[in-house]
Amino acid sequence: MGKLLEFDITLTNNKLVYNPGESISGTVKIKVANSVQYKAIKVNCQGSCGVSNRLNDTNWASEEQYFSSTLSLADKGTLAPGDNSFPFQFLIPDTAPTSYEGPFGKITYRVRAFIDTPRFSKDYKTQKAFYMLKPLNLNEVPDIEKPSVAVTTKKFTYLLVKTGTLSLKVRSDQRGYISGQVIHLTTEIHNQSTKDTGSILASLVQKVTYKTKRVTCDFRTIAEVEGAGVKGGKRAEWKEQIIVPPLPQSGLAGCSLITVDYFLQVSLKSPEALVVLPIHIGTVAVDPTLPRTPSRLAAPNPAPRMPPRPAPRASPRVSTGSVTPSAPPAEEEAGEARGAGSVASEMIPTKSHSQQDPSALRASTSPSAPVQTPRRLAPPGPPGPQFCLSTGATIPFFSEGNAIPVPTNCPLVLPPEYSTWGHPHEPPPSYEESCSSNSRS
Repeated sequence: MGKLLEFDITLTNNKLVYNPGESISGTVKIKVANSVQYKAIKVNCQGSCGVSNRLNDTNWASEEQYFSSTLSLADKGTLAPGDNSFPFQFLIPDTAPTSYEGPFGKITYRVRAFIDTPRFSKDYKTQKAFYMLKPLNLNEVPDIEKPSVAVTTKKFTYLLVKTGTLSLKVRSDQRGYISGQVIHLTTEIHNQSTKDTGSILASLVQKVTYKTKRVTCDFRTIAEVEGAGVKGGKRAEWKEQIIVPPLPQSGLAGCSLITVDYFLQVSLKSPEALVVLPIHIGTVAVDPTLPRTPSRLAAPNPAPRMPPRPAPRASPRVSTGSVTPSAPPAEEEAGEARGAGSVASEMIPTKSHSQQDPSALRASTSPSAPVQTPRRLAPPGPPGPQFCLSTGATIPFFSEGNAIPVPTNCPLVLPPEYSTWGHPHEPPPSYEESCSSNSRS
C-alpha cells in the first residue's frame, strides 16, 4: 500500500462563511508517494445540531439534521503517484440555521472526504468545518423601530413601616440592533421617600435555551453599566449607551433545539426593583425611512425575563484585556431634564462600565465626583462582515475572494459575570408582565 502524503479539503476562494441557499464548492486533494488502490472516493456535506443536558458534553441528548449530501468522486481505481485532485459542489438549503457553539449545544457544518480501500487496507478520511450566517432583517420584525418602555413602582419599607414609594421608568430608543450599533438607554427614577436608593445597574443579557426532555437555560451578562443612587425626595435621570458587540442573532431561525433571546435589564439595589426590555439582535439594521405596515399582532412576541436574582453586586472589575468600548453618555444641554411639578430632575453619574476603552477612561469614577465625559467614540467597524459563533467562543477565520484567510476583526466583550442554571427553572413571563407585574402602588 502506498504512503498517503496529503489528504485535504480546500474550499473555493478559501471561503468559510456562507449564507443559506448558496452553493459550496471546493477540491479534495490527495498526494501519494506510490500508487494506491481504492474502492471509492466520496465527499459528504452535512449540517446538524446537537444538545446536551451537561456542560461541554458531546454525547447529545437531542439531535437534528438539516441536510446531508454525498457525492462519489471516483469508483474503484488507482491513485497515481503525486498530486490528485477531485472537484465537488453542493447546494446549501435555504432553511439552514446560523452556526452556533454554546456550553450545552452546537449547530455545526462540515465537509468530509473518504477513501475506501480494499479489504485489510487502511481507510482514510478528513474533514473541514465551515460556518453558516443566516441574515436576520430587523425591518421584518413588527414595531422594531419604536421605543420600548417599561415602568415599575416599589415601596420602601423599614422595620415593617412603609416610608414611601419609588418609580422606575426605562426607555430604549428602539427594539432591535446589530453588532456595532449603540443602544441608547434612558432611566427615570422618582424617589418619593426619605431614604436614598442603592446604585442602579443596566445590563445587556443573553439567554440561550437548550431544548431536550429537560430544558436548560443559560444566562450570560454581555455588558454592564453602573450608576449612582438617588437621594430621598429627588427625581433623577440616567442616560447611558452600550455598544452591541458581535453576538449570535436572536432566535436562530431554522433550529428547533436552541433559542437565543436578549434583554436590557435595569435594576436597583435598594429597594429591589427590576425592569426588563426584550430586544432583538439581527444582521440587517433598522431603517427608519422604510414604510411600515400596521402590525396585526396585539403585542410583541413574548420574551423571557431574568428570574429573581440577588441584588446587583458592587462595581465589577474590568478586564485588562482588549474589549469593546462602551459609548460615553451624550452631553446634556443646559437647562434640560426638568422633572414634573416642583421637583428638579438631577442627572445620575455613571460609576463603572464592563466595556471600556483604555485610551478614553473617565477622569473620575467616584460616586460623589462629577463624571467628565470624554470624546464620543465611533462604534467599532471591522472591514469584513461581522460573524460570531457565541459570546466568549473563538471567532472563525474569514476570507473573501482570493485573500488568505485571517481572523475576523471582532473583539468580544468579556462578561463580568457568567452563570449557568439548569432545570428546573422559573418559566419566563410575557412581555406585558415584565413591564407591569411590579407596577403596584
